[in-house]
Amino acid sequence: MTSKKEGPSDPARTLDLLWGLGGKAGRKGLTVEAIVATGIELADAEGLDGVSMRRVADRLGSGAMSLYTHVPGKDDLVDLMHDNVLGGLYADLDEPARAEGGWRGGLEFIAARNWDLYQRHPWMLQLVGMRPVLGPNTVRKYEAELRPLDGIGLSDIEMDSVLTLVLTHVVGTARLLVSVAATAERSGLTDAQWWDIVSPTLERLMDPAEFPVSGRVGEAAGTEFESTGDPVHALRFGLGRILDGVAVLIRERTGSKPGQSEPE
Repeated sequence: MTSKKEGPSDPARTLDLLWGLGGKAGRKGLTVEAIVATGIELADAEGLDGVSMRRVADRLGSGAMSLYTHVPGKDDLVDLMHDNVLGGLYADLDEPARAEGGWRGGLEFIAARNWDLYQRHPWMLQLVGMRPVLGPNTVRKYEAELRPLDGIGLSDIEMDSVLTLVLTHVVGTARLLVSVAATAERSGLTDAQWWDIVSPTLERLMDPAEFPVSGRVGEAAGTEFESTGDPVHALRFGLGRILDGVAVLIRERTGSKPGQSEPE
């Protein structure tokens, strides 16, 4: 039997699937929930390239055509997987807002949760920048992550922009961490081992008279991180500077002065 040819994803159909996850089981007990869970297992192990309707069907002991009666195609499946993994990100909509430290503590909490999410499901990084998956868990995530910023003097657009800035920073450093791990696996060398090999040669090749600043700074970074950089340090350092800038913006909007208590 020839496999079913998937057509373009229908956004309205996908939304119906997203908001109706957990429909009736088929004659063989096949459900959307089981299909999505299996897709996530494959993606966690092999990335999105390892996910196909055929492979999901094989895992479930079903024919691929049976899957199409529940999920029309891989694009729909990936959207369902994306929304599903966001379901356990926060205990409730106010969890980020309850974090100690007011709005700043809330954003640090959000950054940490998203960072951990990308370590558990690195394939999610491949979906960043695509059109949003407007499923129920995605919408709840957005609501929860905006609440620490509500009522502190920012406009609605500024609230959205601050959140986007924080999440974009997390995505960038998470991608860097995944890349570092992949490079170490391919090369068979840890960053520290690689640095021990290249640093003596680099010292011999780089003329300190020609590269005084980069030589000094690069040596300091290499000594500190035993590599050219550290994604965890980049996450923390960058997030701190972003939040410092947000504090300035809040003071501008509320008319408070440095040193005065900021809105929580």
